[in-house]
Amino acid sequence: MHRIPAASLLAALLGASLSAGAANTPASPPPAWTTATLATARYVILDPRIEGNPNLLNSEQRVGILAAMRRDSAGAIKRRYPRATIVADAGTPGVIRVTPVLVTPNALVPWAKLTARLQFDLGGGQQVTLDDQFGLLTLWQQQGQAANYTYDRLVQRMP
Repeated sequence: MHRIPAASLLAALLGASLSAGAANTPASPPPAWTTATLATARYVILDPRIEGNPNLLNSEQRVGILAAMRRDSAGAIKRRYPRATIVADAGTPGVIRVTPVLVTPNALVPWAKLTARLQFDLGGGQQVTLDDQFGLLTLWQQQGQAANYTYDRLVQRMP
């Protein structure tokens, strides 16, 4: 049996970056959650978060993974909506605030799953969360494209 150190596996999976479960969208989406609105919207990617077992990553791996989460979630939105704009200023009027979240499993075993989540704050108290579970083996197969793969899968659920 080939053994891969847990921290190295997570860092490789997440592209130093994230197969599929279910997405959570509200039963009746907010009025701003439409193709017409989202396709030309301005988005700001807020600081990503890693939740779950904090002992799976060292500080260097955490920094690399957080950077990949920010970069690749923005890239996935632009691929989904080419006319959308990614801005750096969270104070931009009318901007949709996006928070990427990764929930790590308790242990890095081949059958474990990570949960990736994109939380959208549409303004006016309107929020939508998309999430999905991704098997470690599937992500390992994606190698350096794991975060792109993950966020592309999540944004496919946008209208």
